[in-house]
Amino acid sequence: MTVSARDVSWRRRHHESAVVSAYVDGHYATDVVIPSSSPITREFALGSLASGRHSLRLHYAARRSPKGAGVARLRDIRFTTVRPSSRQYAADRFAPILYGRNLAALGGRFENNRTDTPLVAWHEIRPAARPGHSIIEYSVVWSNEDGGTPAPALMAQWGRTTDIEWVYRVEVNARGHRVRGTGVFQGAAHGTRHFHGRYDGTHPLLETCTSNNNMCDRIDDPMRFALSMRDGRPVSQPREHLMDTHPWTYRVMAQEMLREHKIESPSDPGTPAVGNQRTYLYVAVNHTTAPSASATGAGLAVEVRLKGNPTPYTSNHGIGFLTINRNGPAATTVELPAGTTARDVASISVRRVPIGADNGATLTVTAVDRAFLLRRSYLPRPSFAHWHGSRMLTPGSPTAELWHAS
Repeated sequence: MTVSARDVSWRRRHHESAVVSAYVDGHYATDVVIPSSSPITREFALGSLASGRHSLRLHYAARRSPKGAGVARLRDIRFTTVRPSSRQYAADRFAPILYGRNLAALGGRFENNRTDTPLVAWHEIRPAARPGHSIIEYSVVWSNEDGGTPAPALMAQWGRTTDIEWVYRVEVNARGHRVRGTGVFQGAAHGTRHFHGRYDGTHPLLETCTSNNNMCDRIDDPMRFALSMRDGRPVSQPREHLMDTHPWTYRVMAQEMLREHKIESPSDPGTPAVGNQRTYLYVAVNHTTAPSASATGAGLAVEVRLKGNPTPYTSNHGIGFLTINRNGPAATTVELPAGTTARDVASISVRRVPIGADNGATLTVTAVDRAFLLRRSYLPRPSFAHWHGSRMLTPGSPTAELWHAS
């Protein structure tokens, strides 16, 4: 559905959203948090339904909406049926349903109508140890995290201030049936816990229970989010790819940071504090480390140079522990002077950065998959830089230019 709400902005206190609740045949299916007066497209799951006619009722949830809301508009409502014969069926069948966060220190009931709200979700499938079986993993993007990783580290190491976590994993057999006892979720302190909670049909019920959006399998909040998890993630792309395919998430991300006074003003690329998120270049890179990436050894930073400006701008602000220290596709950001445009960018390079005791690790960079700035509206502009190849970074040769303006 395409949704909007008059006089609503995720940036304005007491006007953050309007909430609509959806019921199928009288059964509570999901809440729809609408964070914008401009139309955005959202997708939700309605559960397992028998063939035949069904009723969908949409209810303006006044008690769940901040007091400044009042009108919600939903249009272009359309439906997709995933049949048991579809390869997609098992992933949809066992997708978790999330209940809202309910922490007294952060506002208690209905707090996801204004902070750390679930935005989009997806699934990934990989082979299980048992031949013919598969592991389905489900992940969620929240608008921010009120606890956990500090915002400067989120921008430098992950390329966003949203929170992205896997929430639930389950093993299915060759016939697509859940293997009993294999359901696990990401609990407090990022621990993996066995699921012992309730199901709605085949869907496990989880609740966001910590300030950094880890799960528990007990339910005590009335808000419910049955996000569609039909999307997948290409293995060559970072998890932030799901934000790229739902670009409105960048605007919600930036508006929450502004409303919660987490933005440095004026923005200064010389400090690690998070400046206005329109001043950053959002970059996705792919690399491997030998020996494997870890908290010590060496990490990767992205460096940008501007035309007519001798100052190099780096993703880690020259701080070792703010580097990317994981293998594979990863996103990061580079803070630039306010007003910088794509035409001002002269080159994009990568740098090997020692972390702690340098273990001599080599880094092999193979791709820059996108590089973009945000518009005035905080929506992404088109990517202007791509590169694929192979560059090895070593202690003796720690930098390599990957892209330069023609």
